[in-house]
Amino acid sequence: MPRFDPNTNRGLVSDVCLKRKIRNYVELFPPARVSADDNGFNILIKQGAVIETEQKKGIEAAKEQYKEKDQQAEAAMRWLCREFFDVRTFGGVLSTGDDVMKGSAWGQVRGPVQFTFGQSFHPITPLEITITRCAVTKEDDKAKERTMGNKHIVPYGLYAAKGYVSPAFAERTGFTQADLDLLFEALLHLFEHDRSAARGEMVVRGLYDFEHVGTQHENNAGQNRREARLGCAHAHKLFEGIRVELADAAQDKGFPESFADYRVACAWTDDTLPKGIRLHKRHEIESP
Repeated sequence: MPRFDPNTNRGLVSDVCLKRKIRNYVELFPPARVSADDNGFNILIKQGAVIETEQKKGIEAAKEQYKEKDQQAEAAMRWLCREFFDVRTFGGVLSTGDDVMKGSAWGQVRGPVQFTFGQSFHPITPLEITITRCAVTKEDDKAKERTMGNKHIVPYGLYAAKGYVSPAFAERTGFTQADLDLLFEALLHLFEHDRSAARGEMVVRGLYDFEHVGTQHENNAGQNRREARLGCAHAHKLFEGIRVELADAAQDKGFPESFADYRVACAWTDDTLPKGIRLHKRHEIESP
């Protein structure tokens, strides 16, 4: 059943849902791995996976290198981050299984990429549609000739979710620019390979990327890196520059039926953006 806020009737999409679809995309279309020293693009959290089995591989490799338990735990964590895209991107709880990871600070990996819940701009109207099947499951039900079921749909809703990338946590997990590019690629194609009759057509209409580059002269690279790592503007202020409103015709109707019923306006230009910020409208960049 579609999730919504009972106070406002606005639709909700969990961060877990978004991460699941990103994982599925990367699992379907992993980039080529040039060497064993490069980051891998395996997915740890996937259907049928046994997490402890994968952890043991990293722990065994760490035990061959180090004797101290803390060093083994750190090496195992770094191995898992290197091998699994979702671990170095979203983090994970690795303090299970072998005693090496239990109770270790290295067993709690905070990922650099986090999302908020997606929320629709206006109330949604979830519908429950009854369906029938012209076959039965059990021999005892053969006389019934058909079985009943239902599907839950949302006629239309425009949702927005916010994402954040922490450079500090990226350094810890080994999350790279190549990983970030892959993340944007996955976000743009989030629903292309995740179709469902109940969800209808779901597409990403806008992907706004605010890059923090520093406020100093380009010759002062060290200070620029420091400022970029800390952030050159508050995220909420940047997000407020993206405005979504109902078009006049939709206001007359009282509810939206399609994307055409909305006006999306970006207040940011090269002149109005805070110093040290670049805006990339990823949805307007053609894929290679």
